[in-house]
Amino acid sequence: MARARTQPTVIVRQGDLVVERDPRRASGRLLRQEDMDASYVDLADPTHLEFDYLRWIRIVLRTAGARRVLHVGGGACTLARALAAEDPDGRQEVWEANAEVLAIAREHLGLRRARGLRVRHGDGREHLASQIGASWQAVVVDAFIGAAVPRRLVTVQALADISRVAPLALINVVDNRAAQNVRRIAAGVAEVYPHTWTVGARVGNTIVAGARGALDLGRIRVAAAADRSPARLMPPGALAPLLVGIPPWYDE
Repeated sequence: MARARTQPTVIVRQGDLVVERDPRRASGRLLRQEDMDASYVDLADPTHLEFDYLRWIRIVLRTAGARRVLHVGGGACTLARALAAEDPDGRQEVWEANAEVLAIAREHLGLRRARGLRVRHGDGREHLASQIGASWQAVVVDAFIGAAVPRRLVTVQALADISRVAPLALINVVDNRAAQNVRRIAAGVAEVYPHTWTVGARVGNTIVAGARGALDLGRIRVAAAADRSPARLMPPGALAPLLVGIPPWYDE
């Protein structure tokens, strides 16, 4: 979600990638890509999550007790770094397709080797296809081309691979009030997971979640509503009618 912009200082500009210093937080760094906020890290506190949707995802992962998480996309790896800092005995593995993003994250955004964290440049979907069953406790998809999740990451076939290797999938989607992308992605998730629900805002970021087992949605609802950017949870029973007649995406 875009943040209020107050005279930022540009640290580096490299093609369509720009790193800015947060004027309100001396150790804060914002990565922008194609004039969109892509990642935010606090160089002094890796557990700080400035973007609301990352805090919502962390709430779900904590509730699920997911310590082995595969991240498909992730920019400067903010969420994975936060989770690894909080739980160095866990396992966070990030696959980022953009080598320039990783390079700028390592040079200007404090990305370093850390216990419990592994970062790789490569195709996340191809890596998922190579994983054996029960490899992970959760998969987080946070990848974009412009403002859209790459469709090849959210087809029924791609989601089936996620379901095969992890009991929980969390997909960050940016949408408007019509929520057409949210509903199409949720329709695909519902094809491969028995429990599908969302948490997010009416406009902007929504997390589409799929789970094999029932999680404590009441706990997630309360925690998300108490966030400094409150989010609402739409449970399976309320979401299902909205998906009737909505076709999921398939590989072409």
